[in-house]
Amino acid sequence: MNCNFSKAMKRFNHLLSEIDATYHEMSLKLGLSDSAMIILYTICDNDDKNSCLLQDICHRSGLSKQTINSSLRQLESKGILYLEAITPKSKNVCLTDRGKQLANQTAGRVIQAENEIFASWPQEDVEKYLALTESFLLALRDKAKNL
Repeated sequence: MNCNFSKAMKRFNHLLSEIDATYHEMSLKLGLSDSAMIILYTICDNDDKNSCLLQDICHRSGLSKQTINSSLRQLESKGILYLEAITPKSKNVCLTDRGKQLANQTAGRVIQAENEIFASWPQEDVEKYLALTESFLLALRDKAKNL
């Protein structure tokens, strides 16, 4: 194994861990659990900023269904969101007015910070970063198939 690549992967993994830790700290500062932040973030990042399919939250969040359901129940009990049946097997997660305010004050601020960072970079750096990240993801998915 090439030692330089091993060092590069250690650095990469360290950076990913630090990014995750930073998102965790942001969630705590904004008074949310990580799972609640991820749910609100996913809804805010959706085209319809006030709702999102439950299956999309499951797919895009990386959280287990059990964690998502537990967090949804807590947010529902606080009047932040409600579930709306679309079909017998499909539900929409919808923000209440209180939930819209909370989402704007929490996940909305995180998204704004991320957008400000990308806006401060030259466009070619943003494109290169995204292209390299996507390339890594696709190659990793390919390798995962062969495990």
